[in-house]
Amino acid sequence: MGFVKYLCLFTILLQFLNNVVAKQTYIVHMKHDQKPELFETHHDWYSSSLKSVSDSSDSLLYTYNTAYHGFAASLSPEEVEVLRQSEGVLDVYEEMVYNLHTTRTPEFLGLDKEVGLWAGRSPQQLNQASQDVIVGVLDTGVWPESMSFSDTEMPNIPARWKGECESGQDFDPNLCNKKLIGARAFSKGYETAVGNSPKKTKESVSPRDVDGHGTHTASTAAGSHVGNASLLGYASGVARGMAMHARVATYKVCWKAGCFGSDILAGMERAIQDGVDVLSMSLGGGSGPYHRDTIAIGAFTAMEMGILVSCSAGNSGPVQSSLANVAPWIMTVGAGTLDRDFPAFAVLGDGTKFTGVSLYSGDGMGEKPAGIVYNKGGSSSSNLCLPGSLDPETVRGKVVLCDRGVNARVEKGKVVKDAGGVGLILANTAESGEELVADSHLLPAVAVGRKMGDVIREYVKKEMKPTAVLSFGGTVLGVRPSPVVAAFSSRGPNVVTPQILKPDVIGPGVNILAGWSEAVGPTGLESDSRKTQYNIMSGTSMSCPHISGLAALLKAAHPEWSPSAIKSALMTTAYTQDNTKSPLRDAATGGFSDPWAYGSGHVDPQKAISPGLIYDLTSQDYVKFLCSLDYSIPHIQAIVKHPNVTCSKKFADPGQLNYPSFSILFGKSRVARYTRELTNVGAAGSEYEVVINAPTTVGVTVNPTKLTFKNVGDKLRYTVTFVSKKGMNKMGKNLFGSISWNNAEHQVSSPVAFQWTHVLR
Repeated sequence: MGFVKYLCLFTILLQFLNNVVAKQTYIVHMKHDQKPELFETHHDWYSSSLKSVSDSSDSLLYTYNTAYHGFAASLSPEEVEVLRQSEGVLDVYEEMVYNLHTTRTPEFLGLDKEVGLWAGRSPQQLNQASQDVIVGVLDTGVWPESMSFSDTEMPNIPARWKGECESGQDFDPNLCNKKLIGARAFSKGYETAVGNSPKKTKESVSPRDVDGHGTHTASTAAGSHVGNASLLGYASGVARGMAMHARVATYKVCWKAGCFGSDILAGMERAIQDGVDVLSMSLGGGSGPYHRDTIAIGAFTAMEMGILVSCSAGNSGPVQSSLANVAPWIMTVGAGTLDRDFPAFAVLGDGTKFTGVSLYSGDGMGEKPAGIVYNKGGSSSSNLCLPGSLDPETVRGKVVLCDRGVNARVEKGKVVKDAGGVGLILANTAESGEELVADSHLLPAVAVGRKMGDVIREYVKKEMKPTAVLSFGGTVLGVRPSPVVAAFSSRGPNVVTPQILKPDVIGPGVNILAGWSEAVGPTGLESDSRKTQYNIMSGTSMSCPHISGLAALLKAAHPEWSPSAIKSALMTTAYTQDNTKSPLRDAATGGFSDPWAYGSGHVDPQKAISPGLIYDLTSQDYVKFLCSLDYSIPHIQAIVKHPNVTCSKKFADPGQLNYPSFSILFGKSRVARYTRELTNVGAAGSEYEVVINAPTTVGVTVNPTKLTFKNVGDKLRYTVTFVSKKGMNKMGKNLFGSISWNNAEHQVSSPVAFQWTHVLR
């Protein structure tokens, strides 16, 4: 009997454990307008709906009423199916997990100039106006003690602000001030996913940033002016955000295990309700339909509320079609380089000297050459310097040549150091090309491009006793053509909606100095005990807040502009030539880049503040866009959140959206025809003439060829006809051009991308 009893108990326990394991977070989209009268609030209705299928009191994580209509809950597959059959439920989606996309820049962007920034008004007036603009940052939290969030000489917080600073582990609300006016944390989705509270996983359950990423992005967007900032002596000078007089509100939605959709949605909802003007989100994930994209859904509501949402494009380049955050109501940002360099040198035993980059700040390895080893270890992955792959007997006292890729660059340095190596040469492979990203390694290290790396690899293989000496050159300005598109920056074409060209623009995203958390060393490795108030990082995570801050400046200059107007101004004034007047180059190949990589080009805030003309959009335009995708009404309602939305009006195809760029798909037809509308935000009586740049295989005509705007605010339309010439087989080949409306004061430019999906006879 005892055995049977324990067997029964074991069976019950096993069933219980299976139920627990099977549960995960789902986001439930409710028919918001169908709330029964017996429920006082939507929260009450959502709670009751959940209780009808689950007896767990802690299943409900969040309820949403602004960014989304519904709730997030921990559910079993069986409970999900029951909910899907409920009358008030539109659909139930599995939660997505998103990833983080991880100074000299104000000068590089021209923000240090005292004239011409804001037509007719002084920079001081712009600074004063920007004090009323609030930038919300969804990331890993904030290190509030950073001088980047000093509120010296800042006036009182705008009365319209509804946010707050939450108390929590290691975070006192009094740490907020007139600069850092909000700090919140959202962890329920994360806690449900990992099965433990953040306390048990060494995470701070408060808004405090123990990762560094959030402090870096927030200070880049709107950090205060700080003198004598540097990373251990590198990039020394003034650190400041793009909109250094704007306010900052942070929303911690990212944890060590990632950024969970339910937490992101809760953060976006709170930010919208709090009253932010710009949302900066250096994170992203999959590229599915918009009605399943948490960020796209929340961003639509933000757009309707007049909030510009700026998101990173992703760090999956140079692979094509690798973009994240491609919804047309989102500003999608790629990354480029600055004209600042951190040279480091590797001198081989044969006297050959190679120049790379490094942020190493220690004593160095001296002038005595050390032997070099490559691909000699206890495993087949020793060339990559993965943990455990190096043989200490072989590596001790040597410089190790490691191939870039797979694991983090700084981790490779730790692996070499732990194995007894005295130096590291980090050599790019074909995937990273000639892109050079500097890191604050734990031992002397020099990163070199693929071509130099190949020469060094060959030297090590052929030389009987290869040696090298590593040295470091500090910080140098203006030594290389810039900007160059970063190899890691994700590329188009847009796989969700090919008719919308993405990314929209690029901004500075390589070797960016900004604020840092003192809870973690500059490499982010647990073994890195160094503390620094500033760090240098690279990624579209860094370029995104640059554009967020610039959007805040445009919002201050033009408070009446819609998010689409601000976006248009940044896109149509972007440039596509570097500081040597050459077309923008690509770090991945060393050759010329194209709009799949840089979109409209590199942002130019001096010109964006006064663009002349803009392409504006309303929420109804986006509804017609969504209808053209043939989404079902419930799916469109999930994004738009209006119960009476219809597709009585829709575009013939998605490319009809009044977007500031063009992406032309030649399918079974050789002809594509789009109409665009321009709004005059320049002087009354402005006249513009069209300038067309097109490949020889495509005929492009614009009607009319001249536009005259009698008044400020006037709207005029033009129609573009694209014709692929007969007999052209361009399957799989991408070509590019541009359409620009020019006068003596302005060039309002739009890139055009061409794709062929069929062979045209």
